[in-house]
Amino acid sequence: NKERRSMLRSARPRTVALAWAALLALSLCLSIAIGSSWLEPAQRLSLASPRSPPRCVGLSGGGGVLSSPGKKRILVTGGTGYIGSHTVVQLLEGGYHVTILDNLSNSRKMVLDRVEEITKMRPEFHEVDLCDEQQLESVFANQPKFDAVIHFAGLKAVGESVSQPLRYWQNNVGGSMCLLKMMQKYNCTNLVFSSSATVYGAPHKVPITEDFPLQTTNPYGATKLAIENLLRDLAKEKDGDNPWKIVLLRYFNPIGAHPTGLIGEDPNGIPNNLLPYISQVAVGRREKLSVFGSDYQTKDGTGVRDYIHVCDLSHGHILALENALFGTRMANKCEVYNLGTGQGYSVLDMVKAFGKACGKDIPYSLAPRRAGDVAECYADPDKAKRELLWTAKLGIDEMCQDTWRWQKMNPNGYDASKVCGTMEA
Repeated sequence: NKERRSMLRSARPRTVALAWAALLALSLCLSIAIGSSWLEPAQRLSLASPRSPPRCVGLSGGGGVLSSPGKKRILVTGGTGYIGSHTVVQLLEGGYHVTILDNLSNSRKMVLDRVEEITKMRPEFHEVDLCDEQQLESVFANQPKFDAVIHFAGLKAVGESVSQPLRYWQNNVGGSMCLLKMMQKYNCTNLVFSSSATVYGAPHKVPITEDFPLQTTNPYGATKLAIENLLRDLAKEKDGDNPWKIVLLRYFNPIGAHPTGLIGEDPNGIPNNLLPYISQVAVGRREKLSVFGSDYQTKDGTGVRDYIHVCDLSHGHILALENALFGTRMANKCEVYNLGTGQGYSVLDMVKAFGKACGKDIPYSLAPRRAGDVAECYADPDKAKRELLWTAKLGIDEMCQDTWRWQKMNPNGYDASKVCGTMEA
């Protein structure tokens, strides 16, 4: 008996210690569960998915945790395009029901598979040209009412617009008019419009604020400004209570890709934008980069632009919905915001940064200026920071790393049926 009592006394501390250890483990699990429930959707995805990047983009920071939208229905025109697809990912991760309209003129239907792989959700899709009123109305007539529209659809190459102005006016302005007509008919009057910094033309100084004079230098910018003017007219209608709430987002130069490498910019034919061209040179699809203009009044003679990561840009659309259209931060029926970093980089800066990201020199040659280009253009994004609670988080290194990851995994863009595997940048 004495020996048994001694054994019980010696076992008691071990039993107590084990009980305390179990209690601490349970407490830790509960704290992790509670903590993760407050994480934003992209952060939860990062914890749950082995393919997710170690850093969280787009939804992180700036606007805090997205409120539960109660499955609001968002129509996204041009939703399989470059910026549209990244915004669709964030909408789905934010709990929205997403319907995409796209005529696939500059995008691929395969994007839907990639979006589903990232989010584990598949958006509803309709192959529709906005200029086809009958097709467009069939979508509005056979759906529950949309709570808002994000309007990306449109042609967007500055140089091409100079050579094909009629096509740009018919597609961009005509398509937007058809869309607005259907929105009004079916009582959907919340709109986020994808505008552009090209509406500022050649600015008299930088950085550019939203109240700068509007003076476009090319047909593409002119179509964006015409649509802006139409939307401002809609917002000023005085027939009774005006139901329209409109946010105009003036983008600067979106680059980068989703950090999984599954979606990115895949232009048809020869790229019109800088980073897709550089990345195609780096992966061997193009021989060298042509730098258009080396005699601008800039630090190295090449054009200076405000490059913004596409995930930061997409986040701006979410906050335009959350804090303006569905929130209380909208003072007027129509508000305009610059979405940029406020930092300008030259073409040669970008060549150097991309070379660092991919580990090789990018061959280039100097060429004459392109018609319609301006020397220097970068944003003052302070209004978006104050009113939308938005700010760009990702820098030039992340922009180039993510672009390179996308291009390395998809050397032929979406034309290949599968990605080439993961690649650490």
